[in-house]
Amino acid sequence: MSDPTIRPFAQVDVFTSVPYRGNPLAVVLDGTGLDDEQLARFANWTNLSETTFILPPTPEGAAAGADYRVRIFTVNTELPFAGHPTLGTAHAWLEAGGVPRDADTIVQECEIGLIPIKRDGSRLAFGAPPLRRSGAIGDADLARIAGVLGITVDDIVDSNWIDNGPGWSGILLRSAEAVLALEPDFAALNGQSIGVVGPYPAARSGASGASAGAGGASGAGAQGAAEHPQFEVRGFAGAAQVSEDPVTGSLNAGLGQWMIGAGHAPSTYLAGQGSRLGRDGRIHIAELDGQVWVGGDTVTCIRGTVRL
Repeated sequence: MSDPTIRPFAQVDVFTSVPYRGNPLAVVLDGTGLDDEQLARFANWTNLSETTFILPPTPEGAAAGADYRVRIFTVNTELPFAGHPTLGTAHAWLEAGGVPRDADTIVQECEIGLIPIKRDGSRLAFGAPPLRRSGAIGDADLARIAGVLGITVDDIVDSNWIDNGPGWSGILLRSAEAVLALEPDFAALNGQSIGVVGPYPAARSGASGASAGAGGASGAGAQGAAEHPQFEVRGFAGAAQVSEDPVTGSLNAGLGQWMIGAGHAPSTYLAGQGSRLGRDGRIHIAELDGQVWVGGDTVTCIRGTVRL
């Protein structure tokens, strides 16, 4: 007789084609029958930035076209949406035999709503959800953010709220080098989620963006010199109790919507994230017909079962 507590499980690395260079995600491929306490306890135990649990869509979600529902947990809270868990969960679901209603698009249901995920070869890209909060950051908040980052307000080129669930603020610095040089006061984060971005010289000189097809899901598959980013990103995720997140889909979604709309970035570009943490994440951003898509590779590192 089979043990009902044994569930299929995968741990995947997102925004990389090279194992252990992106952002890891734990995926429980069958979360049915688990209560909130069990979900939260297991996510806390994995000690990863996020753990996801795949469930059947709600009746409303199924009627609207959802292929599955996902719940996303950090070590201490549930998130309405997060980017690298979206791509990683879709990758694991497909690899486990999931079949979307539309051959080219997976529809994921989460607390924030329905998220379309396009696939183009091995690369996936999700449609950035609408921002919950946008617009200029007030002087007091900006001064507080500058203090956390260890810089002055004068060092900031532009800023904007880019909150699509985790509460992100977006900070643009003059260069990628300035972003990499930051030494934040992590103790002062106090629950803030701060995203910082800066251009590399090619982007500052107006060089064309990285190759990307529909949804930002296309482009060179292998990471390396051919995929040198135009922007460097760092994410300090106080809301998720993570000092610095290796590679962050929700942050890059918000940054893409803001920077393309404000003219700080071309409609298609490549961002890098994770360098200061020994990672080498690559995030493909593309705007198509007014929709920003966030694409990246995902590779499975662990596959098996978990007792829950």
